[in-house]
Amino acid sequence: MSVVRRPLLRPGRPACAPESGNGYRARRGALRSFWPASDLGGTVMQSEPNPGLFERLPVTPFILAALLALAVGFAAWWWRVERSRAADGAPGRPGLLDLAIGAVANFFDTLGIGAFATTTAAFKLFRRVSDEQIPGTLNAGHALPTIAQALIFIAVVEVDPVTLVGMIAAAVAGAWLSGAFVARAPARVIQLAMGVALLVAAGLFLAAVLGVMPVGGDAKGLTGAKLALALGANFVLGGLMMLGIGLYAPCLILVALLGMSPLVAFPIMMGSCAFLMPVGGSRFVASGRYSLRAALGLTLGGIPAVLVAAYIVKSLPLDWLRVLVVVVVTYAAFSMLWSARRPATAP
Repeated sequence: MSVVRRPLLRPGRPACAPESGNGYRARRGALRSFWPASDLGGTVMQSEPNPGLFERLPVTPFILAALLALAVGFAAWWWRVERSRAADGAPGRPGLLDLAIGAVANFFDTLGIGAFATTTAAFKLFRRVSDEQIPGTLNAGHALPTIAQALIFIAVVEVDPVTLVGMIAAAVAGAWLSGAFVARAPARVIQLAMGVALLVAAGLFLAAVLGVMPVGGDAKGLTGAKLALALGANFVLGGLMMLGIGLYAPCLILVALLGMSPLVAFPIMMGSCAFLMPVGGSRFVASGRYSLRAALGLTLGGIPAVLVAAYIVKSLPLDWLRVLVVVVVTYAAFSMLWSARRPATAP
């Protein structure tokens, strides 16, 4: 697949070439929520047949097939586990508020805002989920909507297969190892970790508002020491996902700092999250340390919202929303840190 430079707007032609499709158009809009359009230049992906495209064919279908199998397997296993627990009488049917949180978070996640920080802020504002159950609820509940995003968008942008597969595998490994710890961690540890993480997230949103995010380069893959650094960093980011710390924004920054095109971050970060969230989330489901009601709300409200954002809305002016997110996430961060000063209570 060749990469050429041309103006984003041409007379008689839309900003995104027709062959780029809805997925590219939506992700282009999502990318602008982190990088100004001037930083993106005019880089677009052409779909004319060339050797690069055929080199990517053996990898992408396997990734998409694996995602489909993972989605079906996780959904079936989740249903079976919770069906066996139904006799306990735990509330499992999501309410309208749970569905609304899932829809809003995943709608704007598809457009590039991110879901973990906003969902955590909503849980704190509405006292919907106890603090120690938030990481498990985020990973289990957002797993299937994230896979839906990945199935729509992961094949749109060209990226070196070794870099893509390696970074996905590193994130999954980090999530699997970290999940075992987080599923048993004391509530205060989770509160402190998430409080700090939310402050970092607020800082990243503020950086996006101020336009000071790193620009990145043109590379579509990494080798040698840079690849090793990327694998190690994504391993850590995958582990932090189990604490409820979103991977999207840090991964975008990581890719840009290593000299890769910011566009390349999208298949990497979506593939990483789509694979690691069912894997890590299964630990929380098995241990029962999550809110079934809230998680189902995220899933059932989130999947339709992803489709609406990707195929109907495609892009929105998000500057005003990012400012609001900074305020809300900052409030949630201090609320979480304040909660860590006293014993956790049920919502």
